[in-house]
Amino acid sequence: FAPGSLVHYGQGKWYPGESLPRWAFGCYWRKDGLPIWQKDEFIADEAANYQHTNEHSAKFIAALSTRLGADPKWVIPGFEDPFYHVWKERRLPLNVDAQKADLKKDEEDAKKEALREDPTRLPQPGESASWIVRTALCIEPRGGKLHVFMPPVATLEDYLELVAAVEDTAAQLQTPVAIEGYTPPRDSRLNVLKVTPDPGVIEVNLHPSKSWDELVDRTTVLYEEARQTRLGTEKFMVDGRHTGTGGGNHILIGAETPIDSPVLRRPDLLRSLIAYWQNHPSLSWLFSGLFVGPTSQAPRVDEARNDSLYELEIAFKELDRQHGLAPNAVPPWIADRLFRNLLIDSSGNTHRAEFSIDKLYSPDGCAGRLGLVEMRAFEMPPHSRMSLAQHLLLRGLVAKFWQHPYTNDLVRWGTDIHDRWMLPHFCETDFKDVIHDLRDAGFPFEFDWFTPHFEFRFPRIGDFAQRDVQVELRTALEPWHVLGEEGAAGGTVRYVDSSLERLQVKARGLVGERFALTVNGQRVPLHPTGAKGEAVAGVRYRAWQPPNCLQPTIPSHAPLVFDLYDTWNKRSLGGCQYHVTHPGGRSYDTFPVNSYEAEARRLGRFFTHGATQGKFTPPPLTESVDFPFTLDLRAT
Repeated sequence: FAPGSLVHYGQGKWYPGESLPRWAFGCYWRKDGLPIWQKDEFIADEAANYQHTNEHSAKFIAALSTRLGADPKWVIPGFEDPFYHVWKERRLPLNVDAQKADLKKDEEDAKKEALREDPTRLPQPGESASWIVRTALCIEPRGGKLHVFMPPVATLEDYLELVAAVEDTAAQLQTPVAIEGYTPPRDSRLNVLKVTPDPGVIEVNLHPSKSWDELVDRTTVLYEEARQTRLGTEKFMVDGRHTGTGGGNHILIGAETPIDSPVLRRPDLLRSLIAYWQNHPSLSWLFSGLFVGPTSQAPRVDEARNDSLYELEIAFKELDRQHGLAPNAVPPWIADRLFRNLLIDSSGNTHRAEFSIDKLYSPDGCAGRLGLVEMRAFEMPPHSRMSLAQHLLLRGLVAKFWQHPYTNDLVRWGTDIHDRWMLPHFCETDFKDVIHDLRDAGFPFEFDWFTPHFEFRFPRIGDFAQRDVQVELRTALEPWHVLGEEGAAGGTVRYVDSSLERLQVKARGLVGERFALTVNGQRVPLHPTGAKGEAVAGVRYRAWQPPNCLQPTIPSHAPLVFDLYDTWNKRSLGGCQYHVTHPGGRSYDTFPVNSYEAEARRLGRFFTHGATQGKFTPPPLTESVDFPFTLDLRAT
């Protein structure tokens, strides 16, 4: 990807409770092909210890100042501030002896031990002063190798000159160095690839692709390099469920420069995407992760607040008015001002949204004026071709809306968004409409290209057949809700209720009103699908009973016993059992080692026997007004 690139060791995200920011690696290279860093042997190996000391750093900074033509008098030794550590020690409780502390467990105490000196010593000339702010290039021996801290500069040319001087000095002294500090100024003449840790995953930010061939090559190489590094794009849960890693596969729409961004050139493109996604919920749910709903990482626009659609319609009308005033000169900040406070989550976070525009064209600063729209409702799929299918779908829709903007009205789904559209049958029907729209626009898409996505997102649990009636169980979606604040060690926490799960029941071959489906003795509210003798419904149940959840006194409903109930003879004709955990009560100690063990665990939780015996009469069916397609076993 990046021949002749600059390898930068930077700081990543800093999460609450962590003592230091996480690392972030970046590769920067020029688009014109000229190298930024020519000799890779002078890039310090992260794991190596070159035994570099203060003498090496002094020699290096002296040679570098000569290379830059700087006066050596500006080479100033730097010191840690002992008064800070004395102040930290004074804040310790009275019953804590700092002399007996385990220095290996406390980073600040480890620093303090290395800085043991007279705390009454006055700062020497050249030492840091709180009222002076300096911009400096620093050389520090740390971990046995030299680190070069790059200062902030205004232009890319200045930064590249500094990097060239550092490399020349490293070659002169035959000393590998690690470049850290400030990154190069953002410039369209540079490409950048970043790797940084996120909770549970390694996040890779690829450079933009100009063509489909480039995107295919880079995506394929990324998956293969991850595999060879023993990193996976899938995982198996303790019960054997096959899921994604939880990392995002976010797609950005934009260009090399903001002025070339298709969203800024045609703000109606953003309107078309927002309205189309709102009209087709399958696009929100099919490619997302386990955590969906109003408090997820990418909530839909109609999940944030009650009046969001009303305000969104007004924004659409205002966009039309602005376009009418200046058809070919709509100000680039219009889209940001109209949609910034609507494309948010329930707390007002502009980044945690299905369509994140915080880098589109914010008037607040140049860092937010990149002309980018981030599609966040995409999770990393397990195979590169599945990822490319997602990209191809979005490319097709962008091309369609570029030619014919989407102007259909928004739909007030209400509770349907968390009822009907949580079931795989209705998501599949809706997605087929999307494929039909693309084919009508002249793009030969096939639904079969996305069959792996449906099987991965809505895995089949099992099925059984009795009296020519086939019943299939599939995993459905269930939104996880954030609970109220609670006190905990170290601060306030908010738990996520993941104790509820949902599955879909689909029956084929039903005849009249004779047969009904029951689960744990309760009638399932089957709804016809339009095919003769076929009906579908959802079942929400408590999979486990944590102390912090909605209605914590309701116990687990597992195992789920499904019966094909004969209303004429008042008995079950057969059925199945579905266990959430091991049917024998075993608690697995480890995750599955591979897909075969995971499949064995899944198969071991479903049985085509265990139906209810003898005659019984289930209570009459009472459909929920808010969730008519779903039976909530908590309400029975």
